[in-house]
Amino acid sequence: MVRLVEFTQSEKRLPFDVIDDVCVFMRNDPIFYRKQLFPAIMRMKDLHTANKNIDVQECLGECVMSAMENYCKKYKLGTPSKFFKDEDKNLIMDKLYSEEMHQIKTGAY
Repeated sequence: MVRLVEFTQSEKRLPFDVIDDVCVFMRNDPIFYRKQLFPAIMRMKDLHTANKNIDVQECLGECVMSAMENYCKKYKLGTPSKFFKDEDKNLIMDKLYSEEMHQIKTGAY
């Protein structure tokens, strides 16, 4: 059995998509979703409803950083800076933005 930490330490590719996994974590952890992700999505919805420009970094940046920290803490991966690549934060924000904006535009929120 290979532990997740062994993949990151040996620079091997992980057997799953970390970006997708963090997004699933953000949505499925009830406390994180209620306290951080849902308010960020509602800020996006409010801006969209008001026909204002949505700054992805402003709406989701802090939430994603917190998710990366909580994800590393929950799965005992060390610090986010050691586990995640530099571009991962932006990839997570882009994925969330596109998925949640679709939900906002279709009236799910």
